[in-house]
Order: sequence, then structure tokens, then C-alpha cells
Amino acid sequence: MAFDYEKDPAAIYAKSFQIIRSESAESLAQIPESVEPLAVRLMHAVGMTDLVPDLRFSTRCMAAGIAAIQQGNPILVDTQMVAGGITRRFLSVDHGGAGNDVLVTLNDPLVPHLAAEIGTTRTAAAMELWRPHLDGAVVAIGNAPTALFRLLEMIRDGESKPALVLGFPVGFVGAAESKQCLVDEADALDLDYVALLGRRGGTPLASAAVNALSIAALGKGDQPADPKPNERNR
Repeated sequence: MAFDYEKDPAAIYAKSFQIIRSESAESLAQIPESVEPLAVRLMHAVGMTDLVPDLRFSTRCMAAGIAAIQQGNPILVDTQMVAGGITRRFLSVDHGGAGNDVLVTLNDPLVPHLAAEIGTTRTAAAMELWRPHLDGAVVAIGNAPTALFRLLEMIRDGESKPALVLGFPVGFVGAAESKQCLVDEADALDLDYVALLGRRGGTPLASAAVNALSIAALGKGDQPADPKPNERNR
């Protein structure tokens, strides 16, 4: 006996976004129209329609991120999990994208030595290997607060600035503080950013933010960008 459930990918997609927009209509009305597609995809990624009041962003966040992606600038992410959640098809030249590289330095053999030398986490130490790639990049941090803190320290000390910082560290120690630091320091550092205040965050949000920007860069809005039948529906 088969269960009765929706099997059509397009119908699942459309119904999901209808529910999200219905449940979050009041909070979505409080943010700029340009940011709404990103906010909706964040809620879609984690099944939480109460995220918007905790969302913080710079005025030019969408324009800055979309321009960087359209120009083919790299996307720097803190963990392999975040990289794995980025839909490369949205970036692919074959599908109209600019062929952006998605770079993860956490597993570089140099990182454990750097972490011991600096006296910090491996994720924060991996930021040192971002230096040649930071200028104009899109940065997505979805796990380690120490990585976001270290990135801000590097920029404050004169390192090249990314086009956009997507700040979604998660956890109970330093996560809320690192994102608040990003919000508080953004003007002084001349940074465009998106962040979710508080403890909530994580890989799905960071990946979803990149995907939202990539889809916007393709000019597809809320369209599913030709979903494949075997792709997971969330």
C-alpha cells in the first residue's frame, strides 16, 4: 500500500514557497524587496519561517553578491559541508553562470600546523590560506564562529576585502557574538554582509544564501532553475 503524498518536484517546490511566503508575510514586508528572495530561501533551507526578524544585512548586500558572482569571483567557504550544499549547476558556464570556483582550505595539510602556531581552531587558521583569494570574493561561513572572528581581524588589519560576507556560524559559544561583531564592524570595515543574529546558523543557511545569490545572478528569481528529478526537495 502506497502512502498518499506529493511526488511532483515542481508542485512540491511551488507549495513550499507558497507556505513560506504565507507564514512569513508580515516579516517579509519589513525588509527590502531585493533581499526577500534570499530570506525566503534561508527559510526554505531549514524549515523555519521565523528567521526574518533576526536577519541583518547591508543595503547593498544583494547587488554586491550578485555582481561578484556574475564577474566569476571565487566563493570561499569555511567547511566542506557548506561547499557540498552549493548547487554548482547554478554557477556552471553551461547553464549561463560564470564558472565560479568554490574554495575550501580547511583540509589543507598546512592548516594543523598553522592552528598550533597561531593558537586557534583549524577553521580559523584556514582563513590564512584565503588571503590570495579574498579580494572581491563571496565568503560564506556556516559553522565556526572563530572563522568569522578571524576573518574580521584580518580585514581590520588591512587584508583585502571580500565583496560580501555571509555570516551564519552556529552554536552556543561565540556564534551570536561573532555575528554581532560582523554587524557592528561592517560600516567601519566597509563590508557588505548578511547575518542571522543569535545562536542559529549552520551549513544549510550558508549554502542556501550562496544558492539564492547564484540564482539571482542568473536572473531566475524564485524559479527552481531547471530542477533535476533526483534532486532532494526540501
